[in-house]
Amino acid sequence: MTHKQLVKGNEAVVRGAILAGCRAFYGYPITPASEIAEGAARYLPQLGGTFLQAESETAAINMLYGAASAGLRSMTASSGPGMSLMQEGISYLAGAELPCVIADITRGGPGLGNLNPEQGDYFQVVKGGGHGCYRNIVLAPDSCQEMADLTALAFELADKYRNPAVILADGYIGQMMEPVAFSSEFSAVPEKNWAVKGTPQTRPNFVTSIHLEADALERHVRALESKYIAMGRDEVRYEAFHADDAEVVLVGYGIVARILKQVVTQARGLGLSVGLLRPITLFPFPSLALGALSRHASRFIAVELSTGQMVEDVRLAVEGRKPVELFSRVGGNVPTAAEVLTFVRSRVQELCHA
Repeated sequence: MTHKQLVKGNEAVVRGAILAGCRAFYGYPITPASEIAEGAARYLPQLGGTFLQAESETAAINMLYGAASAGLRSMTASSGPGMSLMQEGISYLAGAELPCVIADITRGGPGLGNLNPEQGDYFQVVKGGGHGCYRNIVLAPDSCQEMADLTALAFELADKYRNPAVILADGYIGQMMEPVAFSSEFSAVPEKNWAVKGTPQTRPNFVTSIHLEADALERHVRALESKYIAMGRDEVRYEAFHADDAEVVLVGYGIVARILKQVVTQARGLGLSVGLLRPITLFPFPSLALGALSRHASRFIAVELSTGQMVEDVRLAVEGRKPVELFSRVGGNVPTAAEVLTFVRSRVQELCHA
């Protein structure tokens, strides 16, 4: 059974996490992600869980390491500058194969930037961010409903692969309000036989990310690599919207994808063959799906709230078979459907005169 409530995207993250069995949150408030910490502080103690406001994001990510080591479903949340402070800890979590969930509600940057929505954290989150050879599972919601649903999925995937999972959303999705359908039941949390719980039974367990001998570290890194390959094979998620017959394929995630659906609908009304491929998993990226579309599409346009980060993955997926362009806004500016449509129409006219 489900029930609907009108909530902010950030609060949907918290409720989705709690229904997924999250019982510990460690964080430090930062706009536009602060409502996640606020919601965790409100709800978790009522369920016997733990909320702790750390003295910094660096402290929060290390507290998350400890809770994850004990087998607890736990999470944190932040935004650009705070995520930068967490990078070493995220690398340690990945190296120690500790499942956890991190929500990044992206704001403008670099530096302190501003509080408006942007997508400039893509490189940092999707490509690793910290030191060493590791990857995060990265999910990109485009609605308040998906803020809840993909957070729950993030916990499932984190446990399945013993790996950090990140919800990468822009400040627009975090701050907007929509009706969200929540389940009335809590998810079952799997037993973690590898965890260290301070009991005689778990005393032999050992959680670490250090492997001082070269061959031992190589075996460990290759084992991590095999997980990432399995993710790329089994966990790719995307949404195709009128893409199967499109000459021009738009690619975007988060709030941008919602705008692009309007663009596609309007373009189709004008007789233009335009479609959308929305990545839901940013890692693993839907490279095969984009590659398949490149067999019939004449052009790809990546639309981002950055100077161009995801566009690099689009180009790699298309492998030079078709041109890939970028339409972007930055500084917290979000493009209108009219702006993107004007850009798309100019590119369609080029195709007609080619």
